[in-house]
Amino acid sequence: MRRLKLSPDHERGGMSVIVALLMVVLLGFTALAVDVGKLYSEEAQLQNGADAAALMVAQRCARDQADPNCTTTSALAATIVNGNALDGQSNLRSLALDLTNRTVSVTASAQEQGEEPHKVSLLFANALGISTAEVNATSSVRWGSPVKGPAPFPITVSICQVRNQTGVMQLLQLHSNGANPDCNYGPSGAAVEGGFGGLKQDTGACGAQINIAASTAGGDTGNNPPPNCEATLNSWAADMNAGKDVILLLPIFNAVTGTGNNAVYGLKTFAAFNVEGWKFGTPGLPYTFRNRSADNTSGLECREPCRGIIGTFIEYVSLADGYELGEVDPDGVTVVEISG
Repeated sequence: MRRLKLSPDHERGGMSVIVALLMVVLLGFTALAVDVGKLYSEEAQLQNGADAAALMVAQRCARDQADPNCTTTSALAATIVNGNALDGQSNLRSLALDLTNRTVSVTASAQEQGEEPHKVSLLFANALGISTAEVNATSSVRWGSPVKGPAPFPITVSICQVRNQTGVMQLLQLHSNGANPDCNYGPSGAAVEGGFGGLKQDTGACGAQINIAASTAGGDTGNNPPPNCEATLNSWAADMNAGKDVILLLPIFNAVTGTGNNAVYGLKTFAAFNVEGWKFGTPGLPYTFRNRSADNTSGLECREPCRGIIGTFIEYVSLADGYELGEVDPDGVTVVEISG
């Protein structure tokens, strides 16, 4: 029986074919690693631009629907989309605005210098016959007044303390002899006996989850500070010492029945309150802080046995999240949020 021997030349020829095939595979993986990474980066930039532009248009519309940037031709929206691209170039591909349903949708697409709109050129994938890929990002935003969501501090105040009081510094008294005598909203216009606007807190939390459609029972009626709120008050003080605004979204009631901690408040909306000072419980941080703002009269000081918050109701468009939105309430705050 004869033994057959293969020439080394035959082996080298076979390896060349295998190496050539593997090079194609390696080139494909390189294309995936480099080009897909480029596409992800481009999409992230476009998404940032679409989100920022949609939020801006929604904020402008929430404040004033006559604003020239509350339109489908907003020049500022295009500027914002471009500003979020590393090379300063993107396309505002579309801007859809529905004022009735309070929504705006922005689509941003890629743009390279001197190249076809909406497309990104590919490097290694070009060797496989794929020279470009289309990249877009869409953001949808809505606005409205919150009808359900968190109240970060456990109090509610009367509608008459809010309506026509925008920009007016006032003391919201939660406990004193005849608290807020010019703004009673209890049964038959009387003050709520033994009730000072305290809300029943969520278990272990400072604030409470509020549903405007449902009346809410009152909470602690004493002149002690609300439980679980020390960290909240300390954070307010730190922000104010750093020159930052402390803005609360407070639930507003327009009807109340019962007394004391059995008082049941009929809620209307949330309003934005810029805090300037407070007094709760015994003196000292965090329970008393800037009890009287330096630019206001001593008449706003919360004197014993007063417990309350000093500040101003403001017109405000909030980017807070965690709220269910409804129709815009003229007495309340407007919230703008990304919806998809």
